Amino acid sequence: MHTIKKIGQTFSYITPVSLTDRPILGMVVGNDKTLMIDAGNSEDHAKYFIKKTLKHENTKPDLVLLTHWHWDHIFGLPALLDTVSIASAKTRKEMEELLPFSWSDEAIDERVREGTEIEFCAKAIKEEYQDHRNIQVVLPDVTFDQRMEIELGGVTCVVQHIGGDHAADSVIVYVKEEKILFLGDCIYPKMYAEKVHYTVKETLRLLDELEAFDADTYIPLYQRPWTKEEFRQETDKLRMIVKFTDQCGGDRLKITKEYQNDVNRELKEDELETIAYFVNGYEIITKKSLV
Repeated sequence: MHTIKKIGQTFSYITPVSLTDRPILGMVVGNDKTLMIDAGNSEDHAKYFIKKTLKHENTKPDLVLLTHWHWDHIFGLPALLDTVSIASAKTRKEMEELLPFSWSDEAIDERVREGTEIEFCAKAIKEEYQDHRNIQVVLPDVTFDQRMEIELGGVTCVVQHIGGDHAADSVIVYVKEEKILFLGDCIYPKMYAEKVHYTVKETLRLLDELEAFDADTYIPLYQRPWTKEEFRQETDKLRMIVKFTDQCGGDRLKITKEYQNDVNRELKEDELETIAYFVNGYEIITKKSLV
């Protein structure tokens, strides 16, 4: 189900599970303090990671940092009530919106019909919480606006608000001494929308900010870690599709043809999917401009 893996001297992570939408969680262990990155999608998720990583009975991390407000990153927070929780002010504001929600099947299904919840997340919540549904949204103890540094003793984590199409409140964590950049979900498309999408302008801004970090390892939350070269390949792909989306006026067939000519091979499924997401975003932005 899960595997715990270590990178460098201080950083460990737990592999994701797609069925229940359990993302990668990170743990940075310094000489003085320990920082957990994201709280997981349930108390079970959080407790399992902590037990397998820190190993000592009843040991909890000193700090936990939430990368953004989506359920799969925050629902494990009740398992960390003795841990100082940190999030951006934007994340806390989004979490406050969840406080009145009921998480019964009926309430979740109604929000899907209303368009405030998406079917994928609804199914994953039901799968993760089969035996009980005592979901509690716990607000973070500490908030920040743009950037903060956390000194753990021999290792420093730079936490920076980065935004992006996926979630406007997204933050990233740069483990300075290990040159590890924990991306969270920031590089993924927007899911909470009528159509899953990327936008040209926001993608370019995001990539420019991410590429400013001197990292050797990149941690996206639903894939294995990327090397510097693999990250560059991913950003090159996004930049190329951005260019053709703009040049071709959001025309999917033209974008696909131009991109295929450029790479000189049959396109992979993820490339075709990414093109579709940019076409969706182009259409959304065009409609807004006409209003």
